Amino acid sequence: MRPGVVTVVLAASLLAAAVAAQPASSGRYDGQLCVATRPDEQPRCGAAEVDVSSGHRLSVRVADVVYRLDLREAQLDVTMTQGRMQIDEFSAAYKWEGDTLFFGDPAKDARYEIRVGTRRPPARR
Repeated sequence: MRPGVVTVVLAASLLAAAVAAQPASSGRYDGQLCVATRPDEQPRCGAAEVDVSSGHRLSVRVADVVYRLDLREAQLDVTMTQGRMQIDEFSAAYKWEGDTLFFGDPAKDARYEIRVGTRRPPARR
């Protein structure tokens, strides 16, 4: 194979591996949100509700704070709200490892992990 073809094949396989690691289907999941606010500290984690509305959109709720994530090919856009008020937004590179999404806020030097757990049963109507 030519070098350019090898690069394209490698990039496609890495993208396929990253996509395969995300939650398999839309729905609500129990999860954890972990945050480290200093480069040398371990992330602190708490329970979160993760809502996967498509392979490219996630919503993570902790109490009344919601992180809305729009995943694109190379980076994600994060919008954080509390109630109706937007309290932050940023874009960052991300990666999936298994059921965990890793990304950071470069302006604040904060690191985030979203651990997607067990899928919740559909809500009864």
